[in-house]
Amino acid sequence: MERFVIEGGQPLSGTVKVSGNKNAALKLLPACLLTDEPVVLHNIPRIQDVMFTLDLLADLGAEVTDLGDGSWRIHAAEVRKTELDSHLASKIRASFVFSGPMLARMGQVTLPLPGGDVIGGRPLDTHIRALEALGTAVEMKTRGLFHMNADGLKGAGYLLLPEASVTATENSIMAAVLARGETVIDNAACEPHVRDLCHFLNSLGACITGIGSNRLTIEGVDRLHGGEFRLGSDFMEVGSFVGAAAVTGGEIRIQDAQPQNLGMIRIVYEKLGVHWHEDGQDIVVPANQSLQIKPALGGRIPEIKPMPWPGFPPDLMSIAVVIATQSEGSVLLHDWMYESRFFFVDNLTFMGARIVLCDPHRVMILGRNRLNASPHGVPSPDIRAGMAMILAALCATGTSTINNIQQIDRGYEQIEVKLQGLGAHIERVS
Repeated sequence: MERFVIEGGQPLSGTVKVSGNKNAALKLLPACLLTDEPVVLHNIPRIQDVMFTLDLLADLGAEVTDLGDGSWRIHAAEVRKTELDSHLASKIRASFVFSGPMLARMGQVTLPLPGGDVIGGRPLDTHIRALEALGTAVEMKTRGLFHMNADGLKGAGYLLLPEASVTATENSIMAAVLARGETVIDNAACEPHVRDLCHFLNSLGACITGIGSNRLTIEGVDRLHGGEFRLGSDFMEVGSFVGAAAVTGGEIRIQDAQPQNLGMIRIVYEKLGVHWHEDGQDIVVPANQSLQIKPALGGRIPEIKPMPWPGFPPDLMSIAVVIATQSEGSVLLHDWMYESRFFFVDNLTFMGARIVLCDPHRVMILGRNRLNASPHGVPSPDIRAGMAMILAALCATGTSTINNIQQIDRGYEQIEVKLQGLGAHIERVS
């Protein structure tokens, strides 16, 4: 078992380039099953969740070739089976989005309940409802297996999603592009990775309009051809590095940060006293920021909560918690989406943070706090909480140990190498 050992108190300085969007990679790779021609994808992050996804593709019969430097060639000339490997599929949440392309390509699929972070209830009802609207029969079998069968997918006409679920939107898109007829998906998610998926599929011959809005119109086509596509940058990683610079008092430049995807992140971070300026597609986070929490109107304590895009991303709530501990003032963070998101904050209180866990969804943070290292080790309960604990260790006094770092590796590519390049004292040890 590996862990990170981090000596805190070192301001970060320098330039870092973030990896490709994790959430885009985990959907574009299964989408390669929609064509029997070769597809080349660029800017794919080498993280554990991606490697599991590539293993699933290979197990299904796709030819998977590492071209180096984040580029992969996927050629699913044939798909030799319709049941996903349960061991691999149970490791990642995104395994469930194999159902859309497998139904479109093979007409059936058997797959287990998905794995992923334990941050609360993540029901699959919206997925099932959308696939049924496209002509799929869904049966829940023993051992937690879903069997789905479609005797030719057909356009759903008007499909209103009960919630703006990202993965359900993406699953519906992948099933609909080869369905007979038209599907209009209303209340669709429109995050950057959803847009990447739509643009990618259109480059292969799909017909999707309304990209970037919450209403997508998909005209089914007979087949898709091969192609080449480059993923956008991971804005979650950008938000994490902005937080790391802010809490350590350093100045860093984040290359290819794509500021057009950071609008609400910027608004929320400014509430916590964090600022940056743009330089083309780069952003620069200045050193020694004041980190003053901005009161709401009338001097009220401000509230931060996630919302569907273009709202504040829920995956950055854990990072915002650590930033708030280093900011002067008080703030309430309310994650109404996931009831286990904030259970990691006990680790921060052990380090000296003044945090009140009001209930599973809300924490009150009273900043600014001097954090002390946790030499006996703190866990990484999920990807984003693990990254949040890295930020806490970077600004703490002393040397901290963070365990269970395979969770962090699921979402961040060579995070210790990137931080070392910025001057952080972080080591990966067995």
